[in-house]
Amino acid sequence: MKILILGAGKMGSFFTDLLSFDHEVAVLEKDPKRLRFIYNAIRMQSSAEIADFAPDLVINCVTLNHTLEAFRDILPYLKPACILSDVASVKTDLKEFYSDCGHPCVSTHPMFGPTFANLGNLGKENTIIISEGDYMGKIFFKDLYSRLQLNIFEYTFEEHDRVVAYSLGVPFASTLVFAATMVHQDAPGTTFKRHMKIARGLMSEDDYLLTEILFNPRTPRQLERIQKELSNLMEIINNKDTDAMRNYLGKLRKKIE
Repeated sequence: MKILILGAGKMGSFFTDLLSFDHEVAVLEKDPKRLRFIYNAIRMQSSAEIADFAPDLVINCVTLNHTLEAFRDILPYLKPACILSDVASVKTDLKEFYSDCGHPCVSTHPMFGPTFANLGNLGKENTIIISEGDYMGKIFFKDLYSRLQLNIFEYTFEEHDRVVAYSLGVPFASTLVFAATMVHQDAPGTTFKRHMKIARGLMSEDDYLLTEILFNPRTPRQLERIQKELSNLMEIINNKDTDAMRNYLGKLRKKIE
């Protein structure tokens, strides 16, 4: 299969390495510096080069703020049967775009990132395939993710964004609050160091990615839950209510079992 990957960032490079020995892969990246470490793949800097390559599948790995723009830029150079796909963390506007683009489409979301995941061992990681997608496109990604031993889940676009609001929005917001209130420690404890590692990893992510996940229309409801729990905890602490604290901790232990 001929596969065109849009973007040579972290995820674009990951998919290039993953696919380039089993398929004919080309990478379109307008920043020549990012192409320096792309190997065993055709390097492209202009959309006009796509027509001669004639891909069967496009995997859009550009940053979220350019996802739709990147798709629209290449549409004139694709054959009608070419499958469009993305790995975006937030699917806002993608469902509408796919329904109008005139191509078979499939959307997935690897629920891990190169910042935190061990890309050599993904057996404990998860991925989502959007159920409202092209059958052959879903088969391709199911096979690919199965070979990586990922846990595969199928959700609709709506279900996906609801899950992301909780599974990414809550920890992202919690980590940002930790970073905002953090005071430098000369002799940090183990828990503090672990939180710091998570915070540094999160802050190395693309600003637009963080913004889009937090601006997900479903995220504010999750943040309200955080505020409510903080209020409950503050009340227990201010009252120095030992019994209430023990009950609270017991409830939390049951939730995370």
